[in-house]
Amino acid sequence: MDRDDTTLRVLSASDIAGLDIGLADVVDTVEQAYRTLAAGRSDNPRKLTVKPADGHSVSYAMLGRDGAREVVAIKTSYKHGLHESRDKQHYYTTLTLYDDVTGLPVALMDCARVGSLRTPAVSALLARECAAPGATTALVIGTGTQGRLALPFLVTTLPHLDRLLLSGTHPDGIAAVRAELARHFPDRDIELVTDLGRAARDADVIVATAGPHTPAAVEADALKPGATAILVGHGLAPSTLHRADRVIATSEAQMRVTGTDMADPEGGFPPVDLELPAALSGAARARTAPGQRIFAYNSGLVVTDIALGHRFAQLAAEQRLGTEVALWR
Repeated sequence: MDRDDTTLRVLSASDIAGLDIGLADVVDTVEQAYRTLAAGRSDNPRKLTVKPADGHSVSYAMLGRDGAREVVAIKTSYKHGLHESRDKQHYYTTLTLYDDVTGLPVALMDCARVGSLRTPAVSALLARECAAPGATTALVIGTGTQGRLALPFLVTTLPHLDRLLLSGTHPDGIAAVRAELARHFPDRDIELVTDLGRAARDADVIVATAGPHTPAAVEADALKPGATAILVGHGLAPSTLHRADRVIATSEAQMRVTGTDMADPEGGFPPVDLELPAALSGAARARTAPGQRIFAYNSGLVVTDIALGHRFAQLAAEQRLGTEVALWR
C-alpha cells in the first residue's frame, strides 16, 4: 500500500520486540533528544494526568516535538488496578508519531519497549555525568524491568565499572538480571548482596529501581563521599535527596509532581542544581567536586520517547514490519 495521508503503520508489541537495537544506539538516540531540547529546538510540555478519587487507576497524556528529527508525537499511558498486585494490573501505553516535514503520519506503536529502554539509558547518562572520577563499583536495587537493564546500560556509559552489585529478593528477577547482563557483556557477572547498607557504602553509583512495596531504603549516612544515587523507582530514603551536596534531575518540575514520596514532612524539596539536558549540552557540569554526594532523579521526558520511538519506526519500515491501516478513509 502506498503511504499517503490516510494510512498509518501500526506496530504491535511483537513487531517492536523483533527489532534489534544496540545499547549504544539507544543511549545516543536519547542523548541527542536531550541535547536538542537544551538547544531550544524541541518542545516538552508538562504531562496531563487524570486519576480518580479512589486512586484505582491513573492515565497520562504527553505531547512533544523533536526538533532534530522534526517529528511530533503524542504518548498516552493508562494503568488500572493500582491497589492490586502487579500481575493483576492492566497497563497500556502507546505512541503516535507524525512527520512534521511532510505532514504525514509515521506510526502508531506500543510504547512499552520504548519506555523500558529509554529509562535505563537515562540512568546511564545520569551516571556518566554525575559519577566521581575513577568510579568502579555500581549497585542496582531491584530486579524488575528497570533493574534487569540497568547494569548493561551502566557498563555501556561507564565501561570502567568492574564491580557490579545487585540487591534483590526474587529468584526469577535475579536470574533475569544475570541473563540480561550476560547477553550484552558475557565477560561480566554480578555480586548478589544481602547487606544493603554495606553494599551502599561500597558503591560509587547506586541506581534504585525497586517497586513501591520494597523495604529497601538506603539512607544518606550510608553513602560514601563522591557517591551518586540515582532514583528511578524506589530504594532510596528521602535523606539521600535532602542531604545531597548536589541535586540533578531530568526535570525539576516533574520531580516535584512525581517524586512526592521524597518530599520532606512539610511537602518541600531542595532546589535542583542542574537539569540533565543542560549537563549533556555542556552548559554546566553535574559534578563540581570529587567528594560531592549527588542525588539524581530520573523521570521520563516525552522527547526521549519520541526520539527512540521514531528510531524504532525507522527500523520497522526498513524491515517492512507492522500493518498499514487506512485509518482515515
